[in-house]
Order: sequence, then structure tokens, then C-alpha cells
Amino acid sequence: MSRIVASVCAGAALAMMAISAFAQPASPPPTWRPPVPPPVEGDLVMKDFHFADGETLPQLKLHYTTFGTPRRDMAGHVTNAVLILHGTGGSGHSLIRPEFSGQLFGPGQLLDARLYYLILPDGIGHGQSSKPSDGLHAHFPRYGYADMVEAEHRLVTEGLHLDHLRLIIGTSMGCMHAFMWGENWPGQVDALMPLACLPVQIAGRNRVWREMEVLAITGDPAWQGGDYKEEPRQALVTAAAITVIAGSAPQQMQKALPTRDDADAYAKRVLDADVARYDANDELYQINASRDYDPSARLGAITAQVMWINSADDFINPPELGIAEQQVKKIPHARFVLLPIGPNTHGHGTHTYAVAWKDYLAELLKESAK
Repeated sequence: MSRIVASVCAGAALAMMAISAFAQPASPPPTWRPPVPPPVEGDLVMKDFHFADGETLPQLKLHYTTFGTPRRDMAGHVTNAVLILHGTGGSGHSLIRPEFSGQLFGPGQLLDARLYYLILPDGIGHGQSSKPSDGLHAHFPRYGYADMVEAEHRLVTEGLHLDHLRLIIGTSMGCMHAFMWGENWPGQVDALMPLACLPVQIAGRNRVWREMEVLAITGDPAWQGGDYKEEPRQALVTAAAITVIAGSAPQQMQKALPTRDDADAYAKRVLDADVARYDANDELYQINASRDYDPSARLGAITAQVMWINSADDFINPPELGIAEQQVKKIPHARFVLLPIGPNTHGHGTHTYAVAWKDYLAELLKESAK
């Protein structure tokens, strides 16, 4: 059984989330407001949620934000729903910012909220959705990407009563979820735009840095098996430092931090900010949730039109591996684009700067129109 609660949220209530774990751009100035129409916030509460490993939770809450109104055709099918999925450590709110929604949701823009029904959920373990820090701490079910995608699907179908999505845009972790959506429910999605990921098992350096964060947290005596009374600060400093490097963009950082003193001050500032907002269990679960991810064997099941975009300065998904060029051949209607390093790329965080890839979104919308 599920219960859904929604409320109209004034623009001022959409305070920006702090930067996400994978180097989202800094929060916009407080004078900025998301585009009209105003957002609606809600929660889908799912009773007795069963996780893939057999664990259960009496109530799982999935928070979400929407813009716009669903439109239905003569047969009652929604034709304008767009699901937008955030990255690790982020939330739906982390994409409501000038660089992303400010480039896409406004009047006359590609995803004009007057024309589209835009859905931005907070994944399990993130934002205002159920997570370890709500009270269960390390006794919270050890969710994986399969659980997160299942909950997203239930939000769309059971909570919002939609049987069709015009488009899924996924950033980083959301990029990986987009591939899983395309495989699991191929008839329900017209188009996919995965941004900043690879559709293979997390291995090599990508898994190594994640496991280093896991070991830093679980190996800190102050973690106390997850039942700490105070945050294990040294573990969080290590985790935050690794994450900053993983999400970094060399050219952008060189321009922004041209001297040694600038770089030193930034390192202290960003570590202090990240440690202050982290919860060790939340961070541990978020980083380790990708352990069950590997869509490579079923990519051929994707029937949606796919426009997949990575950037050449992405530390997490380095282009020299050649994985994308190999895997895209498995997808029937897919195009892979590698953005060259330039003024609009920001390392892994390029996924949030729509100016770098929105022309490709325009192509996708045109190509996938029926």
C-alpha cells in the first residue's frame, strides 16, 4: 500500500541544497528563484517496502518535487512527463539552480514547465527521502541501485499515476539509473538522456576511490559500527577529500585557483563545508549503493531513443577507457557524444551545466517525437 501527500511550495521554501558529493556547482545566490509555474512538493510513503537483498522497511518515504501539470491524450495516457534524476549525495533540489533548471525549465526553453510535467525525486538515502540518519543509522536496509530505481518507478506509477514518460534525464548516479529504467521498462519511456556515467559494473579506479571512502568510514574507531554519538570527523575529512578530487575539473580549478594560497584556502573551505553537512552513515550508504550496478548485459533491451553524453575531463568516467564507444553499439537507437574540454565543461559536474549539452537535448526531443 502507498500513501501520497503533496503541497504547493512557495519559491522561498526551495532553499538550495549544499553541493552534492560529486562536485555539483556551488549554491546559487539567494536572490535566484526557480522558474514559474511554482513547484509542488510531496511524499510517497510505501508500506512494507522489500529490498532486493530481502530486507524490509515498514515505511519507505520518497520525497519529490514537480513543476507543471500532466497532459493526457484522448486515450488517457500522459504525454509530457519528464523524470529528472540527481547524482550521488544530491537531491531533486540540487538540480533547481541557474545552471540546470534555469537553462531548461523557463518560458520558451526546452523543458518549459508550462508545457512539460517535470518530476525530480530524492532517491532513497538522499534529500528528504528515507535515509539512515533519520534514526536507524547503520541498521537501515543496505539499499542498492536496484532498490532506488524500483522506488522511483513506484513513485511514477503508483504515486503520480503515470504510465508513460516522455523523457528521462539522469545525472551521474541518475545517469546510471536511466540505463536501468530503459532496460526494466522499455515500453514506458520515449527518450533517455544519460549524463556522466558508463553502463558497466563499477570497477577499476572508479570502484577503488569509492571503496577507499567506505574503508575510511568503517575503519575509523569513532564510527562505532555506525552507532556513533558524534560524527567520526577524520573519516569524513578523508571521504570529503577523495570526493573533491573525484569530482574535480582541472582547467576550471586552475582558472579559479591560480595561486598556491588560493588552492590551500579552497581545500580548507570545501572540506570544512562538506564535513559539516555529511552524516557518516548516509555517506557510506550513498557511496556503496552502486555495488549492484551492471546494466551491460541487457543494454539491447532498451527501445527508447538515447542521447548519452560524457565530458572529456571527467575523472570518474575517463574517456581513455573506451568503454562508452564499445557499449553504445549494444543499444538499438543510441548516440554517444563525448564533449571536448572547453569553457563549458566542469569535469564530472558538467552534467549540471545544461549550457554544455542542451543542444543535444533539443536533437533528442526532435528525434524521439512521435
